[in-house]
Amino acid sequence: MADTRYLDWPFLEDRHRQLARELDAWAAQNIPHGHGPDVDAECRELVRRLGQGGWLHHAVAGGPGTGAAIDTRAICLIRETLARHSGLADFAFAMQGLGSGAISLHGTPAQTERYLARVARGEAIAAFALSEPEAGSDVAAMQCSARVEGDHAVLDGEKTWISNGGIADFYVVFCRTNEAPGARGISAFIVDAGTPGFEIAERIHVIAPHPLARLRFTNCRIPLSQRIGAAGEGFKIAMRTLDVFRTSVAAAALGFARRALDEALRRATTRRMFNQALADFQLTQAKLAGMATTIDSSALLVYRAAWQRDQGRNVTREAAMAKLTATEGAQQVIDAAVQIFGGLGVVSGQVVESLYREIRALRIYEGASEVQQLIIARELLKDPQETSP
Repeated sequence: MADTRYLDWPFLEDRHRQLARELDAWAAQNIPHGHGPDVDAECRELVRRLGQGGWLHHAVAGGPGTGAAIDTRAICLIRETLARHSGLADFAFAMQGLGSGAISLHGTPAQTERYLARVARGEAIAAFALSEPEAGSDVAAMQCSARVEGDHAVLDGEKTWISNGGIADFYVVFCRTNEAPGARGISAFIVDAGTPGFEIAERIHVIAPHPLARLRFTNCRIPLSQRIGAAGEGFKIAMRTLDVFRTSVAAAALGFARRALDEALRRATTRRMFNQALADFQLTQAKLAGMATTIDSSALLVYRAAWQRDQGRNVTREAAMAKLTATEGAQQVIDAAVQIFGGLGVVSGQVVESLYREIRALRIYEGASEVQQLIIARELLKDPQETSP
């Protein structure tokens, strides 16, 4: 682990500091940076390793032991640490949490028993199916439907941009059930892989490879007992799940940025130009100073939001600020690192080159930067007494 002074900040407790140090040591021995051609197999293997290492317990129930509240600071520290080592490892951890988050928050005892223990052990892979071809940021515009027939629900429609699509053992799927107009007419269901009427319509390939797919449901019948929460509560469940993990997206971006700064410092102090180190040039020093300041600014927002959520406070505004600042800032930091590396920075396989590809999606998924700006402004325009710092 590089600069760990942030672990001494009052947002964190001793158990968090111990967690970060133990995970960093474990990841150095168990998580390779980069990946080979079979991303599906590597993602499955990473889930298995994270489960065997005990780290996935934090994603599904806030730590070992059933019924514990999700510890947002622990999730953020884990994602930040894993992201410094491997973007795919961070993805594997995060999707186990996001994919099973609705069950952690609103699942019945039977659903919890059937799915969460296997997710925590790395024996079942989870997926969160919310976005559609015509309903991304505008979740209330979704068209995938579920109608009730006796004691079953019948699903029809498509989902897209679904992480873990194609390798997940089960999917939490949000469908229009029409109890009310708009967002109030959406429900959540658990659909097991292999259910008749459910298929992977397309695998999607992106610049930072990870399992991603478009899903199709055609008269897909599932027991009504697979519904999470009450009918019409799906939008609320989805937003609550995203609220838990949105701050952790910012933490992952922070991990990418820290790794980029470490790489840039190494390059700047070892690369010689004109009879001196690259780090001796004032332009390089100014760039490094800006990178470090951006990282600390992002970290303060990330762990403020995580701490506030762990205190039981509403963090809609704070989480949006953290995600916006950390993801946009990490893009700038990584770009600066590539510039310091020069031509070597765009060579395939270099750490900063892979970071450059990894960071781009974080400015889009789980709420694009523009959506975060709208959320922040909306919160500011509420009662000033409620939104003042």
